[in-house]
Amino acid sequence: MTPDSERFVVITGGPGSGKSTLIDHLHGMGYARSVEAGRGVIRDQMAIGGPALPWADRALFAELMLSWELRSYRMAAGSAEPVLFDRGVPDVVGYLRLEGLPVPDHVHTAAETFRYHRRVLIAPPWPEIYEQDGERTQSYAQAERTYESMVDVYTAYGYELVHLPLVPVEERARFVTDFLR
Repeated sequence: MTPDSERFVVITGGPGSGKSTLIDHLHGMGYARSVEAGRGVIRDQMAIGGPALPWADRALFAELMLSWELRSYRMAAGSAEPVLFDRGVPDVVGYLRLEGLPVPDHVHTAAETFRYHRRVLIAPPWPEIYEQDGERTQSYAQAERTYESMVDVYTAYGYELVHLPLVPVEERARFVTDFLR
């Protein structure tokens, strides 16, 4: 554990489970946050015609997500307040496993080295709010498999999972603020 670990709170889960909406809401309430690596990489790669996209070069996409997550971690170290992470380094491991790709040693080392709060908030699949868009192309079944992969990976790295309730964003935000106390 680093001195920052306990301030760094990960919110993870499958796509379309309300993670980013929740983090956006909490950010509006004054909480510091990171930006989700996957969406950021996809936006940047699409803007420049780059190859690091999940439908083009999944291994390169994972490497850029790892780089993004490490940068987010380093940037968060400058804050004295809690920081909400829209996914974390272990999500990259989960993605690689989900895609049937090998997990390079350096990715495993990163997940062991860059630690977060010991309790990770996880958003379960939520079919009533799930939507696809230009960056979220996974089916709902893939979203469920992603959630299961995150459960396995975070547990394997020694984190305790706290399931977010399937309630409106304001109630979810209250759940998180209570958790942060």
